[in-house]
Amino acid sequence: MKQVAIIDWNQIDYREAWDRQTAYHQSLIHQKRLVRDGKGDKCLVHKLIFCEHPHVYTLGKSGDEHHLLMGEKERMDQSVSFYKINRGGDITYHGPGQLVVYPILDLDEFYTDVHRYVRMLEEVVIRVLDDYGLEGIRTKNYTGVWLGALADKPLRKICAIGVHLSRWVSLHGLAFNINTDLNYFGGIVPCGIEDDDKAVSSLQVELGRKVDLQEVKLRMTKHFEELFCFDYINTL
Repeated sequence: MKQVAIIDWNQIDYREAWDRQTAYHQSLIHQKRLVRDGKGDKCLVHKLIFCEHPHVYTLGKSGDEHHLLMGEKERMDQSVSFYKINRGGDITYHGPGQLVVYPILDLDEFYTDVHRYVRMLEEVVIRVLDDYGLEGIRTKNYTGVWLGALADKPLRKICAIGVHLSRWVSLHGLAFNINTDLNYFGGIVPCGIEDDDKAVSSLQVELGRKVDLQEVKLRMTKHFEELFCFDYINTL
């Protein structure tokens, strides 16, 4: 059975988190090479990392910098960082109250299908939303998880997904709006989507109450285990 170590960084600077997950990513690739050459332990330990970040905008490798609407001075005044990174997707926001999840998995031990991997990440979030009585959906042409349009609300994105793979080892992951301050999405064109009939939302907004982030982590841990069929070697 595949083994996954759960790591909770709580709130961590984006640059530090990027460096740490990159180190884990490179370490897992190195372990794979040793196993391939008959020199390493065949039992690889994958990682599932939970965290929050201080205010930051990140732009994916195929993103358009014009989708960053907040100027440098305004970002400095509001202590908002900005990074160009190597994940897929366009621009997004991370901040306090948003649950960011970085799975560092060797997909050679699961399935070598990036589209299936993204769909599975979406499914984890859809199942968590169902736990709270909400119906998460996918929408054509866009990754991530959405809430369907209502009479008084447009289609709303509640979780963004952007990943990077090297030698089938995953990097980056998903950002799930729990108690997120949605005002910061006004500083960007979220995910590069300029349609007026789409918006962003959070679990707090949809439920009308603040949500225990630790509870969401436990629910997400359960659904990761069910969908990816692995054992945790530690728990939150």
